Amino acid sequence: MHRLNQPVTDFGAELQTLVADMVATMNAAEGVGLAANQVGVDLQLFVFDCPDKEGNRVQGVVCNPVLELPEGKDRNLDEGDEGCLSLPGAFTKCARPDYAKVTGVDQHGAPVTYEGNGLLARCLQHETDHTQGMVFGDRLSRKYRKRLFAEAEEFAPDYPSDWPVTPMVDHDHEETPAT
Repeated sequence: MHRLNQPVTDFGAELQTLVADMVATMNAAEGVGLAANQVGVDLQLFVFDCPDKEGNRVQGVVCNPVLELPEGKDRNLDEGDEGCLSLPGAFTKCARPDYAKVTGVDQHGAPVTYEGNGLLARCLQHETDHTQGMVFGDRLSRKYRKRLFAEAEEFAPDYPSDWPVTPMVDHDHEETPAT
């Protein structure tokens, strides 16, 4: 998870199948986003289905994402709870800009742009980070990172060892959607 993924260059049938599988996996895991490296594929690719701050549902596929964040006086941080399908059940505060814009191409190679605020902004940043070899725990202080991993260990017995590839059967842990 801690290395830059390979750019997507082949938009053929294999990629179409991967995207469909990733969407199904994300939905089964009740997440709002999923990057290819979370299912063992070394590609700069993520899928998402996430509401923005106003509750509008936004879904898409982004290959080779480029993230744009506000700077200077336009940059406002949102210190909301964040989780990750790679650390099921664990959540902690993580400060991120409250607006994000991602450009890239979809699974067919057509240009796409997604932008938004609230959970959508957090999701776009989180998933782009995955494609660049970063996980959200890297953005936390040592104290919060330690707490996050301890919480993930606590929930680990409730999830299959290859989560999120294999969904869990018992949904007793209803939480904030993880990305």
